[in-house]
Amino acid sequence: MNPAASLNAGTLAATPHWFPHLLDPATERVLLVEKAEADYRDSAFLDERSLKPGAARHGVEWWHLAAAFPPAARRDAQYIFHIGHVGSTLISRLLGELPAILSLREPLILRTFAEMLGQRGQAEALWDPESIPGRLDLLTALLSRTFRREQRVLVKATSFVSEAAADLVPAGSRALLLYARPERYIETILAGPNSRQELAMTARDRLKRLHRAAGAERWRLWELGEGERVAMAWAAEMASLVRAAQALPAGSAMWLDFDDFLADPAASLGALADFFGVELDRAGAEHLAADPLMRRYSKAAEYEYSRELREQVLAEARRDQAGTIASGQRWLESAAAGCAPVAAALERASASTGADPAANR
Repeated sequence: MNPAASLNAGTLAATPHWFPHLLDPATERVLLVEKAEADYRDSAFLDERSLKPGAARHGVEWWHLAAAFPPAARRDAQYIFHIGHVGSTLISRLLGELPAILSLREPLILRTFAEMLGQRGQAEALWDPESIPGRLDLLTALLSRTFRREQRVLVKATSFVSEAAADLVPAGSRALLLYARPERYIETILAGPNSRQELAMTARDRLKRLHRAAGAERWRLWELGEGERVAMAWAAEMASLVRAAQALPAGSAMWLDFDDFLADPAASLGALADFFGVELDRAGAEHLAADPLMRRYSKAAEYEYSRELREQVLAEARRDQAGTIASGQRWLESAAAGCAPVAAALERASASTGADPAANR
């Protein structure tokens, strides 16, 4: 099938059979990749790791795609935004087990949009600011397609995409804002070599983002130890979620602490289904909470990673990294005293109800 030949017929608008895998903002070309529904279900990330050898691919002009999406095309995707390492993949997979939800996890094209939106209005930006509403409209239409009419798309974004949340969530849609309290986040990052390596690779960008939120350059990266860098990363990501909640329409965002989710998964899943407009009774929620996914590592399901194992790993981090964890907590307290976004992030984290996820809306 040649997508370019079928744009006028609207075939592309009817189904996510052709997924917009990659957008090159310099050439304005999109790489479409053929995917079955099972491919979406199986993919932890819709980036280069999701590409199957032999999958059909076609490159098309970005604006050529627009002809395939009439005004009546669906534009109702909903979102999960998060701070990273807080169970977003697990929750996306669990909700994706419901027939009414098609879960898309971390589409690469969203990262491109977040980067371009971050450059909006700058002299070096590739996109004319006046073109951005049309681009967002087409992106929303592309991501809102489902295999069946009764489905609705739930997009789990990459963590740094949260800065663009207010632009990405279409009118009438909702967004989950998923986080962990700072002490739990610091323990989680320090508990594994992969997360610590990721921290080292992303520290520069996160500090830039926190400085943008603060409106001034307040800290020097080379002066921050590992514990302080983890705390800074938490503050940067959490500040993005706080700004998203402030910018989104009232009632369209729901906060959820991942530890509160784990304390009563069935209640949390029921509240999430209700929030996203999906029918799920108590028996169905309990059945979903007992799914084998709850005992697997969501990003690589071949590995076991139960709640009990997680607690064991975090306890080891508390024991082995006590000094580093304490330095991170001290940094947050000091930073909050002179930085409103950090103070707001800590205030939001302390507001967790721990009992009723619905109360965090």
